[in-house]
Amino acid sequence: MHSDSPPRRSHPNEFEHITSTGNDLVKLMRSLERKRSRKEAGLFIAEGARHAEEALHYGWEPVSALTSQAMLERESAKPLLRRLADQGARVVTTNERVLGAIARKDNPQTLITAFRQRSVALDDLKVDGARRWVALYEVRDPGNLGTILRTADATGVDGVILIGTCCDPFSPETVRASMGSVFAVPFVETSTGAFWAWVAAADAQVTAASMRGAVSTESHSYSERAVVLMGN
Repeated sequence: MHSDSPPRRSHPNEFEHITSTGNDLVKLMRSLERKRSRKEAGLFIAEGARHAEEALHYGWEPVSALTSQAMLERESAKPLLRRLADQGARVVTTNERVLGAIARKDNPQTLITAFRQRSVALDDLKVDGARRWVALYEVRDPGNLGTILRTADATGVDGVILIGTCCDPFSPETVRASMGSVFAVPFVETSTGAFWAWVAAADAQVTAASMRGAVSTESHSYSERAVVLMGN
């Protein structure tokens, strides 16, 4: 893979450096804005040191990381860059112009990391004891999905189930809006039929959220294993 200088990885101050948006790694990172490219590569991007820390904490696999020279000069950033490299990531320094081209915005984060996608199968969700899940039917707005993942994380939900044709949980907008919760909350993509079969097998109670609902959330009685169903 082309770079503007020979790769050197023995120390964070000696990572390879690239400056061209035509570099193969940069082109790959830029392509991850598109769902098709993410699916083909099995990768997605996360912007910022906080997201990288969260991802590593929950065992997600980093593949590559682009960082600014300014971040490299901060002593507090070096342990994170070392951890990324130790976990197998190709860590590269670059300039703000390249980072902005990947993030598609001005004033980008000083670290952009590509992680390998992973998913949880519906049958892998734990159904023992008291459990709470959120099920989303054909949710199309990636920002809303990220916000729901963040709320689910904050409230201790055991998993988020995406039913039917939902937006991509690995889109940059979803990852951004989740503020790191995309790495913490198990989420499943499934069909309507498989969802209802799983509900029956798990002996779970499903409560549909509706603006026209006759029962308030405060007065509703939930079972030991409960699913709150929301959607389009």
